[in-house]
Amino acid sequence: MKFSLPSERVPFLPIVDRPMWHLPNGNNLLVWIIVNVEHWTMANAMPRMVLSPPMGQPLLPDVPNWSWHEYGMRVGFWRIFDALVQRNIVPTLATNGIVCESYPRVVESTLKHGWEMMGHSYIQGPMHKLPDQLEAIEKTMYTIKNFTGQDPIGWESPGLTESEVTIDHLSQAGIQYVADWPLDDQPTWIEASPKPVLSVPYTVETNDIPMMLLQQHRGDEMLLRGKEQFDRLLSDSHSIPRVMAISVHPYITGAPHRIGYFEQLLDYIQTKKGVSIRTGEQINDLYRAQFPPPIIKK
Repeated sequence: MKFSLPSERVPFLPIVDRPMWHLPNGNNLLVWIIVNVEHWTMANAMPRMVLSPPMGQPLLPDVPNWSWHEYGMRVGFWRIFDALVQRNIVPTLATNGIVCESYPRVVESTLKHGWEMMGHSYIQGPMHKLPDQLEAIEKTMYTIKNFTGQDPIGWESPGLTESEVTIDHLSQAGIQYVADWPLDDQPTWIEASPKPVLSVPYTVETNDIPMMLLQQHRGDEMLLRGKEQFDRLLSDSHSIPRVMAISVHPYITGAPHRIGYFEQLLDYIQTKKGVSIRTGEQINDLYRAQFPPPIIKK
């Protein structure tokens, strides 16, 4: 079956009209933390900039903006890593496949603590600009599996970019869940070929790119917005279970003036009852166990 619009893949079903999703151990709210690690090649324009080009004239190589990202991999990541490990939190690592080759120490460190590997394309760049999306997806999965031993079942496209066929390519490659469709507080089935793919609730709200780079908030916005988002979802979850995602990047949240607010948010979450911090794979499994993939109409 072909779909001309993304909305045709996700039939509308209000959260108040769904069958009850029962979570284990008396929990009502699942918190999903995603740490995004990326490879920015100096051969291309930088995916994001903290400094605009002098006199409006782009320059390659873009040393200052590449260095801004590189700081995250050299320094910022280790602040985020310590914050999570010290609190016994296991997140999902959304990683470009090439990171296994260009920053192996980063990936190796997470394996010792059982972090989940999620595909984030092979190299940082928009999916819809790739000449062969399926090849890039398969190369990403192969590289991660070859380096880590994990067969990734989740996927986050860089910038959440998808064309009209991306979800079918992901399905064909064996991806079970995606983070590209931040349209709900619960997992939602996306019709795809050959098999439906589960959307696990991602976020463009408690996400450091929109907060810090696009909206240009102070570092404490992560704590303020994070607590308010968390408190409301926890309250809502007493009647209808929910998922809250928190997405961070080493060159942003790993900066010295921001990391403390992320740590305070983690501490706040861990003091509350009825809450469980889970990986994307675990949330995928919990949902599938009660609500199997729908049968696709041919």
